[in-house]
Amino acid sequence: MASTRFTLSPAIDLPLPIKVSTASLQSAPLFSFRPLNSPPFRYTWKRNVAAASVSGSNAVSEQVVDTTQDAQATISRPSSSKLVLVVGGTGGVGQLVVASLLDRNIRARLLLRNPEKATTLFGEQDEEKLQVRLGDTRNPKDLDPSIFEGVTHVICCTGTTAFPSRRWDGDNTPERVDWDGVRNLVSALPSSLKRIVLVSSVGVTKFNELPWSIMNLFGVLKYKKMGEDFVRNSGLPYTIIRPGRLTDGPYTSYDLNTLLKATAGERRAVVIDQGDKLVGEVSRLVVAEACIQALDINFTEGQIYEINSVEGEGPGNDTRKWEELFKAAEKPLPL
Repeated sequence: MASTRFTLSPAIDLPLPIKVSTASLQSAPLFSFRPLNSPPFRYTWKRNVAAASVSGSNAVSEQVVDTTQDAQATISRPSSSKLVLVVGGTGGVGQLVVASLLDRNIRARLLLRNPEKATTLFGEQDEEKLQVRLGDTRNPKDLDPSIFEGVTHVICCTGTTAFPSRRWDGDNTPERVDWDGVRNLVSALPSSLKRIVLVSSVGVTKFNELPWSIMNLFGVLKYKKMGEDFVRNSGLPYTIIRPGRLTDGPYTSYDLNTLLKATAGERRAVVIDQGDKLVGEVSRLVVAEACIQALDINFTEGQIYEINSVEGEGPGNDTRKWEELFKAAEKPLPL
């Protein structure tokens, strides 16, 4: 009788050594990021006087003109009506979500236990583009309603390790992060929210089955599934993303330029499915892009997707290609 070989591929930040290839960091990025810590541009006001109108009055307008020789950009203001609250915004996936929102000129608000990390990663940012709020989802008293004022969308990518590690210090266990934290956050969100995207994990529906039961020895998959169910039953519009084992990063120990130049190497193609059947790996850059794309693709509301990345050319940030991937994966979800 032939034996069956299983491969564990949970979407958990395992304490594995991470290597960053200098060559890969110089290749074409998945996101077209512009470095956020580049030297400031100099601007001056130029008055444009239009030809006199029939009434004899002059139309006078003011516009911003870049006076540097090399720069061509004008003063940047958020071009989107969104205000996206990112929870876990300095983690492996979260930091990529935030950097991509900034690059897209979408307003972001971060809920962080340690707000100083935001400055370390993203530099000094205009409050109009990036806001930082102190709070811990494990403590419902921290979730003051003012944190959610004006928020239109939420991306929650909090998490911890599957097995005991230093990341568990300070009561940072799967139960506290993936269950208590998600439940407290969702309970505090306004009913006007347009979408919450929750990053979960493959294997959450199989935590009592081999080989997943091994990964669930300390409850990580069980608690992620409980968090998913709370989101599904909340009445809020949601999308749940279940990644395979996370690769590429985290980049929290590097400078912002490294973060913005990070690529998925040869594994840029994306595989999306439903039914908790995928087993494999996925780049954190792909997961971050999937979260942002799901905010605006209407038919992803109320859906759960598993996601992997494989060798080949991927969708990048092309919304039409992401729509095709999400649509091709759709199956009737169990009640």
